[in-house]
Amino acid sequence: MKSTFLFALLILWGMSLKGQSLNELRARKINTSQVIKYTSTLLQEAQKNEKASIGKLRLINSQISNRNRLIGDINEEIDALDYYIDENAEMVAMIREDLLKLKDEYAGMIRFAQKNKNTYDKLIFLFSSENINQAYKRMIYLQQYSKYRKSQTELMVNLADLLDKKVIALSKKKEQKEQLLADKESENMKLLSEKDQQSQYISSLQKRQQDLRKKLRQQEKEQEKLNKEIERIVEEQARKAREKSGFELTPEQKLIAADFEKNKGRLPWPVDRGVITEKFGVHSHPVLKQVQIKNNGIDITTTKNSKARAVFNGEVSRVFAISGGNMAVIIRHGTFLSVYSNLQEVFVKPGDAVETKQEIGSIYSDKNDGDKTILKFQVWQENQKQNPELWISR
Repeated sequence: MKSTFLFALLILWGMSLKGQSLNELRARKINTSQVIKYTSTLLQEAQKNEKASIGKLRLINSQISNRNRLIGDINEEIDALDYYIDENAEMVAMIREDLLKLKDEYAGMIRFAQKNKNTYDKLIFLFSSENINQAYKRMIYLQQYSKYRKSQTELMVNLADLLDKKVIALSKKKEQKEQLLADKESENMKLLSEKDQQSQYISSLQKRQQDLRKKLRQQEKEQEKLNKEIERIVEEQARKAREKSGFELTPEQKLIAADFEKNKGRLPWPVDRGVITEKFGVHSHPVLKQVQIKNNGIDITTTKNSKARAVFNGEVSRVFAISGGNMAVIIRHGTFLSVYSNLQEVFVKPGDAVETKQEIGSIYSDKNDGDKTILKFQVWQENQKQNPELWISR
Protein backbone atom coordinates (compact mmCIF):
# COMPACT_ATOMS: atom_id res chain seq x y z
CA MET A 1 0.00 0.00 0.00
CA LYS A 2 2.84 2.41 0.84
CA SER A 3 4.46 1.87 -2.58
CA THR A 4 1.13 2.62 -4.22
CA PHE A 5 0.90 5.95 -2.43
CA LEU A 6 4.48 6.83 -3.30
CA PHE A 7 3.68 6.14 -6.93
CA ALA A 8 0.57 8.30 -6.64
CA LEU A 9 2.66 11.14 -5.21
CA LEU A 10 5.10 10.84 -8.11
CA ILE A 11 2.22 11.05 -10.60
CA LEU A 12 0.80 14.09 -8.79
CA TRP A 13 4.23 15.75 -8.88
CA GLY A 14 4.56 14.99 -12.60
CA MET A 15 1.12 16.38 -13.28
CA SER A 16 1.92 19.55 -11.30
CA LEU A 17 4.95 20.08 -13.56
CA LYS A 18 2.75 19.52 -16.60
CA GLY A 19 0.31 22.01 -15.10
CA GLN A 20 3.08 24.62 -14.95
CA SER A 21 4.07 23.96 -18.58
CA LEU A 22 0.39 24.10 -19.58
CA ASN A 23 0.06 27.53 -17.95
CA GLU A 24 3.16 28.79 -19.79
CA LEU A 25 1.85 27.33 -23.05
CA ARG A 26 -1.55 28.95 -22.60
CA ALA A 27 0.04 32.32 -21.83
CA ARG A 28 2.10 32.04 -25.02
CA LYS A 29 -1.00 31.03 -26.96
CA ILE A 30 -2.94 34.04 -25.66
CA ASN A 31 -0.07 36.33 -26.67
CA THR A 32 0.08 34.82 -30.18
CA SER A 33 -3.72 35.14 -30.53
CA GLN A 34 -3.48 38.83 -29.61
CA VAL A 35 -0.76 39.38 -32.23
CA ILE A 36 -2.94 37.62 -34.84
CA LYS A 37 -5.90 39.80 -33.89
CA TYR A 38 -3.82 42.96 -34.16
CA THR A 39 -2.35 41.86 -37.50
CA SER A 40 -5.90 41.24 -38.78
CA THR A 41 -6.71 44.88 -37.89
CA LEU A 42 -3.66 46.07 -39.84
CA LEU A 43 -4.64 43.90 -42.81
CA GLN A 44 -8.17 45.30 -42.79
CA GLU A 45 -6.71 48.82 -42.91
CA ALA A 46 -4.38 47.80 -45.72
CA GLN A 47 -7.28 46.34 -47.72
CA LYS A 48 -8.66 49.86 -48.21
CA ASN A 49 -6.08 50.14 -50.96
CA GLU A 50 -7.01 47.35 -53.39
CA LYS A 51 -3.57 47.33 -54.96
CA ALA A 52 -1.29 44.50 -53.83
CA SER A 53 1.92 45.66 -52.15
CA ILE A 54 5.01 44.28 -50.47
CA GLY A 55 3.68 45.73 -47.20
CA LYS A 56 0.47 43.72 -47.47
CA LEU A 57 2.39 40.60 -48.44
CA ARG A 58 4.68 40.94 -45.44
CA LEU A 59 1.68 41.37 -43.17
CA ILE A 60 0.03 38.23 -44.51
CA ASN A 61 3.36 36.39 -44.26
CA SER A 62 3.59 37.44 -40.61
CA GLN A 63 0.00 36.37 -40.06
CA ILE A 64 0.68 32.94 -41.55
CA SER A 65 3.79 32.54 -39.42
CA ASN A 66 1.88 33.43 -36.25
CA ARG A 67 -1.04 31.21 -37.26
CA ASN A 68 1.35 28.27 -37.67
CA ARG A 69 2.85 29.09 -34.26
CA LEU A 70 -0.63 29.14 -32.72
CA ILE A 71 -1.52 25.77 -34.28
CA GLY A 72 1.78 24.40 -32.95
CA ASP A 73 0.91 25.68 -29.47
CA ILE A 74 -2.53 24.04 -29.70
CA ASN A 75 -0.90 20.74 -30.69
CA GLU A 76 1.48 21.01 -27.72
CA GLU A 77 -1.44 21.70 -25.39
CA ILE A 78 -3.32 18.67 -26.77
CA ASP A 79 -0.23 16.51 -26.16
CA ALA A 80 0.06 17.86 -22.61
CA LEU A 81 -3.64 17.16 -21.98
CA ASP A 82 -3.26 13.63 -23.38
CA TYR A 83 -0.47 13.04 -20.88
CA TYR A 84 -2.60 14.48 -18.08
CA ILE A 85 -5.64 12.41 -19.10
CA ASP A 86 -3.62 9.17 -19.29
CA GLU A 87 -1.95 9.76 -15.92
CA ASN A 88 -5.22 10.83 -14.32
CA ALA A 89 -7.03 7.77 -15.67
CA GLU A 90 -4.26 5.54 -14.31
CA MET A 91 -4.47 7.25 -10.95
CA VAL A 92 -8.28 6.90 -10.82
CA ALA A 93 -7.97 3.17 -11.51
CA MET A 94 -5.26 2.84 -8.86
CA ILE A 95 -7.30 4.72 -6.23
CA ARG A 96 -10.35 2.58 -6.93
CA GLU A 97 -8.29 -0.58 -6.49
CA ASP A 98 -6.81 0.68 -3.22
CA LEU A 99 -10.24 1.72 -1.97
CA LEU A 100 -11.61 -1.77 -2.59
CA LYS A 101 -8.69 -3.34 -0.69
CA LEU A 102 -9.15 -0.93 2.21
CA LYS A 103 -12.86 -1.70 2.37
CA ASP A 104 -12.14 -5.45 2.48
CA GLU A 105 -9.55 -4.94 5.24
CA TYR A 106 -11.88 -2.69 7.16
CA ALA A 107 -14.74 -5.20 6.89
CA GLY A 108 -12.43 -7.84 8.42
CA MET A 109 -11.55 -5.49 11.28
CA ILE A 110 -15.24 -4.77 11.93
CA ARG A 111 -15.98 -8.48 12.12
CA PHE A 112 -13.13 -8.94 14.58
CA ALA A 113 -14.28 -5.94 16.59
CA GLN A 114 -17.81 -7.34 16.80
CA LYS A 115 -16.45 -10.49 18.40
CA ASN A 116 -14.49 -8.43 20.94
CA LYS A 117 -16.77 -5.47 21.32
CA ASN A 118 -17.07 -5.06 25.08
CA THR A 119 -14.66 -4.05 27.79
CA TYR A 120 -15.09 -7.42 29.54
CA ASP A 121 -13.69 -9.28 26.52
CA LYS A 122 -10.70 -6.92 26.42
CA LEU A 123 -10.06 -7.47 30.13
CA ILE A 124 -10.24 -11.23 29.66
CA PHE A 125 -7.77 -10.88 26.79
CA LEU A 126 -5.40 -8.92 29.06
CA PHE A 127 -5.78 -11.00 32.26
CA SER A 128 -5.37 -14.28 30.43
CA SER A 129 -1.76 -13.29 29.78
CA GLU A 130 0.85 -15.68 31.13
CA ASN A 131 2.93 -12.86 32.61
CA ILE A 132 3.19 -9.08 33.04
CA ASN A 133 5.34 -8.68 29.95
CA GLN A 134 2.77 -10.43 27.76
CA ALA A 135 -0.06 -8.38 29.30
CA TYR A 136 1.83 -5.18 28.49
CA LYS A 137 2.35 -6.26 24.89
CA ARG A 138 -1.36 -7.13 24.57
CA MET A 139 -2.30 -3.69 25.91
CA ILE A 140 -0.01 -2.00 23.37
CA TYR A 141 -1.52 -4.18 20.65
CA LEU A 142 -5.08 -3.12 21.56
CA GLN A 143 -4.07 0.55 21.52
CA GLN A 144 -2.33 0.23 18.16
CA TYR A 145 -5.23 -1.75 16.75
CA SER A 146 -7.68 0.97 17.79
CA LYS A 147 -5.47 3.65 16.28
CA TYR A 148 -5.08 1.62 13.06
CA ARG A 149 -8.87 1.26 12.71
CA LYS A 150 -9.23 5.03 13.03
CA SER A 151 -6.48 5.69 10.47
CA GLN A 152 -8.04 3.19 8.04
CA THR A 153 -11.36 5.02 8.29
CA GLU A 154 -9.70 8.38 7.63
CA LEU A 155 -7.71 6.93 4.76
CA MET A 156 -10.85 5.56 3.09
CA VAL A 157 -12.60 8.91 3.43
CA ASN A 158 -9.59 10.77 1.97
CA LEU A 159 -9.23 8.29 -0.89
CA ALA A 160 -12.92 8.51 -1.73
CA ASP A 161 -12.68 12.32 -1.74
CA LEU A 162 -9.56 12.23 -3.92
CA LEU A 163 -11.27 9.81 -6.30
CA ASP A 164 -14.24 12.14 -6.75
CA LYS A 165 -11.96 15.09 -7.46
CA LYS A 166 -9.86 13.16 -9.97
CA VAL A 167 -12.93 11.90 -11.85
CA ILE A 168 -14.23 15.48 -12.13
CA ALA A 169 -10.80 16.77 -13.23
CA LEU A 170 -10.53 14.00 -15.80
CA SER A 171 -13.91 14.91 -17.27
CA LYS A 172 -12.93 18.60 -17.51
CA LYS A 173 -9.63 17.81 -19.24
CA LYS A 174 -11.44 15.68 -21.81
CA GLU A 175 -13.83 18.59 -22.49
CA GLN A 176 -10.84 20.94 -22.88
CA LYS A 177 -9.24 18.56 -25.37
CA GLU A 178 -12.45 18.45 -27.45
CA GLN A 179 -12.51 22.26 -27.52
CA LEU A 180 -8.84 22.39 -28.54
CA LEU A 181 -9.45 19.97 -31.41
CA ALA A 182 -12.28 22.23 -32.61
CA ASP A 183 -10.01 25.30 -32.26
CA LYS A 184 -7.29 23.55 -34.24
CA GLU A 185 -9.72 22.76 -37.06
CA SER A 186 -10.88 26.40 -37.11
CA GLU A 187 -7.29 27.74 -37.19
CA ASN A 188 -6.37 25.36 -40.01
CA MET A 189 -9.28 26.68 -42.08
CA LYS A 190 -8.13 30.27 -41.49
CA LEU A 191 -4.58 29.28 -42.42
CA LEU A 192 -5.74 27.84 -45.75
CA SER A 193 -7.59 31.08 -46.50
CA GLU A 194 -4.52 33.17 -45.64
CA LYS A 195 -2.25 31.04 -47.81
CA ASP A 196 -4.67 31.51 -50.70
CA GLN A 197 -4.53 35.29 -50.15
CA GLN A 198 -0.73 35.09 -50.00
CA SER A 199 -0.63 33.32 -53.39
CA GLN A 200 -2.86 35.99 -54.92
CA TYR A 201 -0.61 38.79 -53.63
CA ILE A 202 2.53 37.10 -54.95
CA SER A 203 0.95 36.50 -58.35
CA SER A 204 -0.13 40.13 -58.60
CA LEU A 205 3.23 41.52 -57.45
CA GLN A 206 5.22 39.34 -59.85
CA LYS A 207 3.69 41.37 -62.69
CA ARG A 208 5.33 44.52 -61.27
CA GLN A 209 8.89 43.31 -60.86
CA GLN A 210 10.44 46.41 -62.41
CA ASP A 211 8.76 48.69 -59.86
CA LEU A 212 9.78 46.37 -57.04
CA ARG A 213 13.43 46.41 -58.10
CA LYS A 214 13.38 50.21 -58.27
CA LYS A 215 11.90 50.47 -54.78
CA LEU A 216 14.45 47.97 -53.46
CA ARG A 217 17.34 50.06 -54.81
CA GLN A 218 15.89 53.13 -53.08
CA GLN A 219 15.65 51.23 -49.78
CA GLU A 220 19.26 50.09 -50.13
CA LYS A 221 20.36 53.73 -50.58
CA GLU A 222 18.46 54.73 -47.43
CA GLN A 223 20.07 51.84 -45.54
CA GLU A 224 23.52 52.91 -46.71
CA LYS A 225 22.98 56.45 -45.45
CA LEU A 226 21.89 55.14 -42.07
CA ASN A 227 24.99 52.95 -41.89
CA LYS A 228 27.24 55.91 -42.68
CA GLU A 229 25.69 57.99 -39.90
CA ILE A 230 26.19 55.15 -37.42
CA GLU A 231 29.80 54.71 -38.56
CA ARG A 232 30.32 58.45 -38.16
CA ILE A 233 29.20 58.29 -34.52
CA VAL A 234 31.49 55.34 -33.81
CA GLU A 235 34.46 57.04 -35.55
CA GLU A 236 33.77 60.27 -33.66
CA GLN A 237 33.99 58.37 -30.38
CA ALA A 238 37.27 56.77 -31.50
CA ARG A 239 38.64 60.22 -32.52
CA LYS A 240 37.85 61.61 -29.09
CA ALA A 241 39.71 58.68 -27.59
CA ARG A 242 42.79 59.47 -29.73
CA GLU A 243 42.67 63.23 -28.98
CA LYS A 244 42.32 62.76 -25.23
CA SER A 245 44.82 60.43 -23.67
CA GLY A 246 43.14 57.88 -21.48
CA PHE A 247 39.67 58.88 -22.75
CA GLU A 248 36.93 56.52 -21.68
CA LEU A 249 33.19 56.54 -21.11
CA THR A 250 31.96 58.57 -18.15
CA PRO A 251 30.77 56.57 -15.10
CA GLU A 252 27.19 57.44 -16.04
CA GLN A 253 27.66 56.21 -19.63
CA LYS A 254 29.20 53.01 -18.33
CA LEU A 255 26.21 52.47 -16.06
CA ILE A 256 23.77 53.04 -18.92
CA ALA A 257 25.63 50.59 -21.14
CA ALA A 258 25.72 47.94 -18.42
CA ASP A 259 22.01 48.37 -17.71
CA PHE A 260 21.15 48.25 -21.40
CA GLU A 261 23.00 44.96 -21.84
CA LYS A 262 21.53 43.56 -18.63
CA ASN A 263 18.03 44.13 -20.04
CA LYS A 264 18.56 42.10 -23.20
CA GLY A 265 15.27 40.42 -24.12
CA ARG A 266 13.30 42.71 -21.79
CA LEU A 267 13.50 46.13 -23.44
CA PRO A 268 10.13 47.70 -24.32
CA TRP A 269 9.10 47.83 -27.97
CA PRO A 270 9.91 51.07 -29.84
CA VAL A 271 6.14 51.37 -30.57
CA ASP A 272 3.12 50.90 -28.32
CA ARG A 273 1.82 48.05 -30.50
CA GLY A 274 3.19 46.50 -33.64
CA VAL A 275 4.00 43.41 -35.70
CA ILE A 276 7.46 42.48 -36.98
CA THR A 277 7.02 42.22 -40.74
CA GLU A 278 10.66 42.03 -41.79
CA LYS A 279 13.31 40.32 -39.74
CA PHE A 280 17.00 41.02 -39.16
CA GLY A 281 19.72 39.76 -41.48
CA VAL A 282 19.91 38.47 -45.04
CA HIS A 283 16.88 36.70 -46.50
CA SER A 284 15.11 36.12 -49.77
CA HIS A 285 12.92 38.82 -51.26
CA PRO A 286 9.25 37.81 -50.82
CA VAL A 287 8.57 38.17 -54.57
CA LEU A 288 11.74 38.69 -56.63
CA LYS A 289 13.38 35.36 -57.32
CA GLN A 290 17.08 34.92 -56.52
CA VAL A 291 17.19 38.38 -54.92
CA GLN A 292 18.56 38.62 -51.38
CA ILE A 293 17.73 41.57 -49.15
CA LYS A 294 19.72 42.68 -46.14
CA ASN A 295 18.13 44.29 -43.13
CA ASN A 296 20.38 45.71 -40.41
CA GLY A 297 17.40 45.82 -38.07
CA ILE A 298 13.72 44.90 -38.09
CA ASP A 299 10.64 46.49 -39.66
CA ILE A 300 7.69 46.93 -37.32
CA THR A 301 4.28 47.57 -38.90
CA THR A 302 1.92 49.53 -36.69
CA THR A 303 -1.25 51.61 -36.92
CA LYS A 304 -1.56 55.04 -38.52
CA ASN A 305 -0.52 58.02 -36.34
CA SER A 306 1.67 55.83 -34.12
CA LYS A 307 4.68 57.28 -32.33
CA ALA A 308 8.21 55.92 -32.04
CA ARG A 309 9.55 55.75 -28.48
CA ALA A 310 12.97 55.26 -26.90
CA VAL A 311 13.61 51.71 -25.75
CA PHE A 312 15.96 52.84 -22.96
CA ASN A 313 17.42 55.89 -21.21
CA GLY A 314 20.06 57.60 -23.32
CA GLU A 315 21.21 60.69 -25.20
CA VAL A 316 20.18 61.69 -28.72
CA SER A 317 23.30 61.52 -30.89
CA ARG A 318 21.89 62.32 -34.36
CA VAL A 319 18.69 63.59 -35.96
CA PHE A 320 18.87 63.66 -39.75
CA ALA A 321 16.84 63.37 -42.93
CA ILE A 322 17.29 60.56 -45.43
CA SER A 323 16.66 61.51 -49.05
CA GLY A 324 13.38 59.82 -49.98
CA GLY A 325 13.30 58.09 -46.61
CA ASN A 326 12.01 60.66 -44.12
CA MET A 327 13.73 61.29 -40.74
CA ALA A 328 15.91 59.19 -38.48
CA VAL A 329 17.01 59.40 -34.84
CA ILE A 330 20.02 57.73 -33.24
CA ILE A 331 20.17 57.42 -29.44
CA ARG A 332 23.30 56.44 -27.55
CA HIS A 333 23.09 54.20 -24.48
CA GLY A 334 26.72 54.02 -23.38
CA THR A 335 28.41 51.66 -25.86
CA PHE A 336 25.06 50.82 -27.48
CA LEU A 337 23.05 52.69 -30.12
CA SER A 338 19.35 52.40 -30.94
CA VAL A 339 18.23 53.65 -34.37
CA TYR A 340 14.70 54.75 -35.35
CA SER A 341 14.00 55.60 -39.00
CA ASN A 342 11.06 56.28 -41.36
CA LEU A 343 9.86 59.07 -39.09
CA GLN A 344 7.61 61.81 -40.42
CA GLU A 345 8.23 64.22 -37.55
CA VAL A 346 10.87 64.27 -34.78
CA PHE A 347 10.27 65.52 -31.23
CA VAL A 348 13.90 65.54 -30.00
CA LYS A 349 17.23 67.14 -30.96
CA PRO A 350 20.91 66.13 -30.61
CA GLY A 351 22.11 66.30 -27.02
CA ASP A 352 18.67 65.70 -25.50
CA ALA A 353 18.50 63.19 -22.66
CA VAL A 354 15.62 60.76 -23.23
CA GLU A 355 13.92 58.29 -20.93
CA THR A 356 12.59 54.79 -21.52
CA LYS A 357 9.31 54.87 -23.54
CA GLN A 358 9.62 58.62 -24.22
CA GLU A 359 8.07 59.51 -27.58
CA ILE A 360 10.75 60.72 -29.99
CA GLY A 361 8.79 61.11 -33.23
CA SER A 362 5.74 60.21 -35.32
CA ILE A 363 6.04 57.35 -37.83
CA TYR A 364 5.45 58.00 -41.53
CA SER A 365 2.28 56.57 -43.08
CA ASP A 366 2.38 55.87 -46.82
CA LYS A 367 -0.85 57.20 -48.29
CA ASN A 368 -0.10 55.47 -51.59
CA ASP A 369 0.01 52.10 -49.84
CA GLY A 370 -3.11 52.02 -47.66
CA ASP A 371 -1.53 54.24 -44.98
CA LYS A 372 1.09 51.56 -44.33
CA THR A 373 2.99 52.65 -41.21
CA ILE A 374 6.39 51.04 -40.63
CA LEU A 375 9.10 51.86 -38.11
CA LYS A 376 12.58 50.67 -39.02
CA PHE A 377 14.45 49.86 -35.83
CA GLN A 378 18.09 48.89 -35.28
CA VAL A 379 20.41 48.14 -32.33
CA TRP A 380 24.20 48.44 -32.53
CA GLN A 381 27.00 47.81 -30.06
CA GLU A 382 29.52 50.32 -31.38
CA ASN A 383 30.02 49.13 -35.00
CA GLN A 384 28.54 45.66 -34.45
CA LYS A 385 24.99 45.11 -35.70
CA GLN A 386 22.65 43.37 -33.27
CA ASN A 387 19.40 41.51 -33.90
CA PRO A 388 16.81 43.86 -32.28
CA GLU A 389 14.34 41.02 -31.90
CA LEU A 390 16.65 39.49 -29.30
CA TRP A 391 16.68 42.71 -27.29
CA ILE A 392 13.00 43.63 -27.09
CA SER A 393 10.51 41.71 -24.97
CA ARG A 394 8.31 39.04 -26.50
